[in-house]
Amino acid sequence: MLTRRLLLGAIAIAPLAACQSIQQPPQAAAEADPYAGWYIGSMPDKPHNVPLVDRSRMDPKYARQTVAYNGPEKPGSIVVDIDERMLYLVQADNKAIRYGVGVGKQGFSWKGTATVGRKGVWPAWSPTTTMVSLKPDLPRHVEAGLDNPLGARALYLHQNGADTLFRIHGTNEPWSIGEQVSSGCVRMLNEDIVDLYERVPVGTTVYVKRNGRYRV
Repeated sequence: MLTRRLLLGAIAIAPLAACQSIQQPPQAAAEADPYAGWYIGSMPDKPHNVPLVDRSRMDPKYARQTVAYNGPEKPGSIVVDIDERMLYLVQADNKAIRYGVGVGKQGFSWKGTATVGRKGVWPAWSPTTTMVSLKPDLPRHVEAGLDNPLGARALYLHQNGADTLFRIHGTNEPWSIGEQVSSGCVRMLNEDIVDLYERVPVGTTVYVKRNGRYRV
């Protein structure tokens, strides 16, 4: 089981991420320990175990599941629907694996077509130049670990060989799944991003759409 210290540490640094925006857990003011109740244990991983979320606290529709899918994208593609707060990994036979996600708040969401330019296991984080200009007191680097807001894995989205600075990554704010609160990136539960990471290679096409469209 995760200790209370680790759980609190995993969340304390959440507002530092370029892809994240702080959001308090539900009923935080009413609970003496609002964070620990979100976790029920851990999943073995290296170099850190992955915190497991108590899914009973979440809307069941955001649980990872296989669903019918009739979109035009080829099997193996990732489709993020900003409006639905869902990510689809397209499968053969008109199926997809669907994951609940958190997305960018109004005015920050990105849409378009990209590829997975690289993948990271327990990635480190550094703020963008824009983030530093807005918040000069931000640390310039945060090492990988439970206190890193990018979580257990990250998929880095590229266009024309260049980093877009948008990612699909884990989160230590599980209550934000299904919400529109980040600074643009797509966040997933850590156990879900680990699952997705293992299923997709570098070069995977990613479609991020809003209002049913991903073409800008």
